[in-house]
Amino acid sequence: RRTHFSTQGSCTVEGICNMTMDSNSMTMPMSDPNAWATAMNNLGMPPIPMTGQPLMPDFDPNLGMMAGITPMNPMMPGLSMVPAPLSQELPVIKEIIHCKSCTLFPPNPNLPPPATRERPPGCKTVFVGGLPENATEQLIMEVFGQCGDITAIRKSKKNFCHIRFAEEFTVDKALFLSGYRIRLGSSTDKKDTGRLHVDFAQARDDLYEWECRQRMMAREERHRRKMEEDRLRPPSPPPIVHYSEHECSQLGDKIKDDGKFAEAVRVLLTWLERGEVNRRNANNFYSMIQSSNSHIRRLMGEKSQHEKEMEEAKEKFKTALAGILAQFEQIVSVFQAASKQKAWDHFSKAQRKNLDMWRKQAEEIRNMHNEQLMGIRREEEMEMSDDDMEDAPDSKDSEDSGVLQAEALKEENDSLRCQLDAYRNEVELLKQEQGKNQPMRSEEDSTHSQQLSFLQQALQGMQKQLLKMREELKQREAELENSLEDKQQLKSQVQNLKESLQNLQNAHNMQVSETSGSPSTGSAVRGIISTFLHVHPFGASIEYICSYLQRLDTKINPSEVEALLSRLPCTFRQELTGVGASLEKRWNFCGFQGIKST
Repeated sequence: RRTHFSTQGSCTVEGICNMTMDSNSMTMPMSDPNAWATAMNNLGMPPIPMTGQPLMPDFDPNLGMMAGITPMNPMMPGLSMVPAPLSQELPVIKEIIHCKSCTLFPPNPNLPPPATRERPPGCKTVFVGGLPENATEQLIMEVFGQCGDITAIRKSKKNFCHIRFAEEFTVDKALFLSGYRIRLGSSTDKKDTGRLHVDFAQARDDLYEWECRQRMMAREERHRRKMEEDRLRPPSPPPIVHYSEHECSQLGDKIKDDGKFAEAVRVLLTWLERGEVNRRNANNFYSMIQSSNSHIRRLMGEKSQHEKEMEEAKEKFKTALAGILAQFEQIVSVFQAASKQKAWDHFSKAQRKNLDMWRKQAEEIRNMHNEQLMGIRREEEMEMSDDDMEDAPDSKDSEDSGVLQAEALKEENDSLRCQLDAYRNEVELLKQEQGKNQPMRSEEDSTHSQQLSFLQQALQGMQKQLLKMREELKQREAELENSLEDKQQLKSQVQNLKESLQNLQNAHNMQVSETSGSPSTGSAVRGIISTFLHVHPFGASIEYICSYLQRLDTKINPSEVEALLSRLPCTFRQELTGVGASLEKRWNFCGFQGIKST
């Protein structure tokens, strides 16, 4: 069945135009409710109640948009051309819409829905294309005014226009008309017909209003969060009173009270930091500080009492854990006795399965508690070993390799001690099991005895290894001490050698200064020869040296120069170069070699 949104008369949408936008009630003429379902199913939207709810956008500042706002439903109350939702199983059919001066024919239902662009944020403007050439703004107002209040129409000469609505949800109602064919009156002229195409349009006014609305909601959200933080913020501590004689006397009484000491000492600390102490009240402050010091003994006593309680709790827990472990051992013994052939054959298959499962569970729990008890004992022994190590003097020279080896030996010693404790516990457990179970067969006795012998042998081996490691540790420590003493001796010897070498150099310099008496072979000549030989790294003959010196002083004799060079063996050295007839004596400068060797 189909229904038209019109009455027989000149205006076919009078009932539509008279419909109000009230969100709580809606009145409209509806001859057949199935027409509402067909139009709603055409939009692919689920049914909604006929009474609309007011929009309450849920602003999320992280998204920057209003979360919770889904695309507006064109079947919102107040839209005349939208049917009421019934069932989505009905066929999708759009109806003919009659207006005063035009008629809208629905598109072919077999065609796909018209394509639209992405919706801009805060969109209130739509693009309408495919208008008849003879369409006017009055006609556009008549057709799209049914969707909602229109604030502006911008019509072009090329059969399209832009329509801006007052609300955002009316845009979705206008998109419902996309694809309809429009005909002005009863004319079949091409200028009086067209196919509508409605799509979202991007307008700066819409974007500006949307951004203003977002900023307003952001401000409200910040204000709400600030109010919530102020509500949840803990109250500020009370202000510290200023110093006075009356307050000082009251604070002295509070410091002596154990219950009010924490608050009073905070006030005293604040006064000291403010600089309230002077010559007149120094005695008062001294008495309050003395009273604060008297609480140290009380606090130490409380600490020792709590430590004692903690030790008692540890002992109590260890005793209870040992008792629980003994009971687990008894339960495991019961399962082991039931697993023997004398009793096992009398149980059914299901009972055997349950007994086997229970036995495994009991053994797992027993092993877990046993490991926990062993861990507690191991921690206690480690604490005792740490105390022993703290009493021994620590070596500060950790740079040598001997210190690292000693630390490695200590770690191995601790690990061997832990393993030895584990073996001891296993031996004790095996002894307990041997005494409780009382095996009926000699084979079990032999296996237990073998296990005990193996464990005893392993225990003896571990003890021997532990003693050996201790001896090695002592030897390494003695070697380390000897190496440190040798190092100190070597350092002292090196220092003595440096001092003796410096003395020899000073004596040699004094001897050279005494032997250089003549003015021609004095310190100036030695300096010139040293400079000359320094720039000749491969040496120079005595003739070459004298030729250079005779340019400066013609009275210089080669024999005097050679005698001067031979008197200074620490500064000049003579070398022979060449072979046979080409053998030549050359003098080299070696003064810096002596300095480098020192």
